[in-house]
Amino acid sequence: MKFTKMHGIGNDYVYINCFENTVANAPELARRISDRHKGVGSDGLVLIMPASSTADVRMRMFNSDGSEAEMCGNAIRCVGKYVFERGIARKKELSVETLAGTRHLHLHTRGNRVTGATVDMGRPEWRPKRIPMMLEGETCLEHPLLVGGESYAISCVSMGNPHAVTFVEDIGALPLERIGPLIENHPRFPKKTNVEFAQVLDKKHLRMRVWERGAGETQACGTGACATAVVAARLGLAERDVRIDLAGGQLEIAWGEDDHVRMTGGAVSVFEGEWHENQ
Repeated sequence: MKFTKMHGIGNDYVYINCFENTVANAPELARRISDRHKGVGSDGLVLIMPASSTADVRMRMFNSDGSEAEMCGNAIRCVGKYVFERGIARKKELSVETLAGTRHLHLHTRGNRVTGATVDMGRPEWRPKRIPMMLEGETCLEHPLLVGGESYAISCVSMGNPHAVTFVEDIGALPLERIGPLIENHPRFPKKTNVEFAQVLDKKHLRMRVWERGAGETQACGTGACATAVVAARLGLAERDVRIDLAGGQLEIAWGEDDHVRMTGGAVSVFEGEWHENQ
């Protein structure tokens, strides 16, 4: 089975063309192929598939632990690059079906190559029951959450998948590998959550580290950057258009007056190969 390794600012996945291949057990394949010692090595697995009549293509995304996620902002840009460059959908305005709904992409090209994309990530969902998060009320903004003997002020939002955002003075000093899984698996989150710790540099510039649900710390998270941007704006910490620095690079996030969040970032092909199931 042929695969392509791609990344969006360091958030790397193995992509399989399911127009040409059949994957029988995607969760198991995700666990095996993502192993950085015995597999290809990645944050997860993405299947590029035929879509219904409402979209050009469909994507399914599985974390490195085999769990399926609703959406991935960095992966969807790479899906756009893949289908454009291989002629599956040769147009710059693309629609991609996900478990979080259909997302629309504008591809940035140089010649016949896609260098990145702007993705309409939809509207943020603030209602705790829709995130989902176990909390009464219409929002969860700076709610104290006790983990590891410390209290963190978390703000929760869904960008098609759940996020818990906390602002700190220095994200570099944060023990993310200890705190991240405690928040991810906290009982208040029935479907677990992605965890973002952010630092405000100025009103238009943020830094962020992410603990991804089902994958651990990754170099970037597109939906997490969107969640961090809208929370920062809502709390008055930042403007509605910001640049976010992550370990793997930068994303530009714009929260429009139409309530839609638009994310712009790169998409890079790394290498192609063949996966032999029974080797």
